[in-house]
Amino acid sequence: MTTEPNKNDLEIVPNEYDNKDYEVNVSIPEFNCICPRTGLPDFATIKINYIPNKHIVELKSLKLYIVKFRYVGVFHEHATNKILDDFKEASRPKKIEVFGCFNPRGGIHTVVESAWSE
Repeated sequence: MTTEPNKNDLEIVPNEYDNKDYEVNVSIPEFNCICPRTGLPDFATIKINYIPNKHIVELKSLKLYIVKFRYVGVFHEHATNKILDDFKEASRPKKIEVFGCFNPRGGIHTVVESAWSE
């Protein structure tokens, strides 16, 4: 069985341009997790926008981290905030925003926005 996503799954590498502020925008259109109430799959697009500090997150490790949510029963709000918290702890960016744009279910469309800056 796959373990739950963890900040240690995110590999960091040195930011070769830490002398300037620039924004990295990552879009993950195939995110999915399990509804903790029904056990049915939830689908979303996760968007991560961040300004790196001393490190960036290696994208393959981010992909493998995100895939682990497929087996987790989690509310939309919790998934979005967990991604922000784990990403922030792993890479210590200057600023980060995570958007969880969840597909409609039962007539409800959910967008969760979470942000942090130093």
